[in-house]
Amino acid sequence: MSVMRAGLQVVPASARPSAAAVRLAQDVLRAEVEVDEALERLAEHALTDPRVGAVAVALTTFSPADESSWVHLGARAWLRQWRRPGSACTVLPGPDAGPQDALTMPWISEQSRRHVAVLADVDLLPPEAAQDARELARCSIHSCMTHALLSGASMFGSLSVGSEETGPWSEVLVADVRLLSAALTSRMSAEAARRSLADAIVRGDQVSAVQQQFFAATGHELRTPLSAILGFAEVLQSEAEDLAGVEDVERLADFVTQVHKDAGIIVGAGEQLLAIVEDLLSTARLLGDGGRETVVVAEAVQDVVHWVRTPAATAEVLVGADVDPALVVAATPAGVRQVLTNLVGNAVAHNRRGGSVTITATSTSGEGGEARVRISVKDTGPGLTPRQLSQVFEPFVRFAEPGVRGTGLGLSLARSVAERDGGRLGVDSRPGEGSTFWIDLPAPLG
Repeated sequence: MSVMRAGLQVVPASARPSAAAVRLAQDVLRAEVEVDEALERLAEHALTDPRVGAVAVALTTFSPADESSWVHLGARAWLRQWRRPGSACTVLPGPDAGPQDALTMPWISEQSRRHVAVLADVDLLPPEAAQDARELARCSIHSCMTHALLSGASMFGSLSVGSEETGPWSEVLVADVRLLSAALTSRMSAEAARRSLADAIVRGDQVSAVQQQFFAATGHELRTPLSAILGFAEVLQSEAEDLAGVEDVERLADFVTQVHKDAGIIVGAGEQLLAIVEDLLSTARLLGDGGRETVVVAEAVQDVVHWVRTPAATAEVLVGADVDPALVVAATPAGVRQVLTNLVGNAVAHNRRGGSVTITATSTSGEGGEARVRISVKDTGPGLTPRQLSQVFEPFVRFAEPGVRGTGLGLSLARSVAERDGGRLGVDSRPGEGSTFWIDLPAPLG
């Protein structure tokens, strides 16, 4: 027998689901139906109970295969409702709604993370659930059931059943919701793992292709200064041999002039070669560093801002940061700082006088729902064209103004360091509107 606690109906675990729910759960777990079809059948099953006015499913880190029947709320939020004809129950926001317009129900949502939250009567909610009561009243829902589709740290969404009536819910229907929620969560977890594996395979192929491209480009770029050094050195050596024993002052003076000119070219090529080698060696050291640690993002950003203060002041570019001190990532400390130094240094070097660079960080989530942190570096520079965006992370590709030194390796190597730490490097930019380069890193587990 079910009882009431803190406004919620407690249905015993021994409550038995219906045969139809058991068959559907088996189909879901055996992958005999797609997730979208399973949700459709679940809603149809729940609506066979005359008490049910509406069924709603919210998806967060799990996108529907067919988006046409879903309301898209923001970047990673989807909502769909199935309603009995004539029912006043509705959880759908307006056509121009965003994530802020979706129901929050903070008290019930917290309960639904532990078990199916079964509310027999909105008026029985405790005072701390006042916001939940207001939101449900706006939806013409007087009783409901809600269960989070939660697996470990991965929140796939939630399943809710609403009614205009009040009173205890059928224990069989509660058991059905409990069983089908568990089956859907298990299926979504397996599907998310499959998608993550497929993404990992694709990224592995991409990494292999990038490595081949990188080594080919590196060989070409190293050959260029080496050829210049060897070519001019051989010419000077040949001319020196021809002048052995010559006492003609004018010819010797011409040779000295030529040596002075060619030596400058040799030194320039040598400096370029040294810069490339130093970039490669410093990155190799970073890639060979120890395991990941918990890195406080604000502290890493503060260090980088301190390091670039002199070039920023010289370029008359203001560098600022707004980062929550509580944000942390799982990465190598030197790697995080090296990548940020490259991004912030580029943002200063390619900016305009009187421009600015702003560093921010936000919590986000990966394809599998895992917690991540995105650190963004926004500048007020000239921005990048679509063609430049497609090439910006390729080795030895530079879009710098004349006089801005560099090897063209910084972003390519920074991407390697980020990927070694399980991160991603990206950019958003439009000509004339500046650029925002970002690094997306995993948050520590637990």
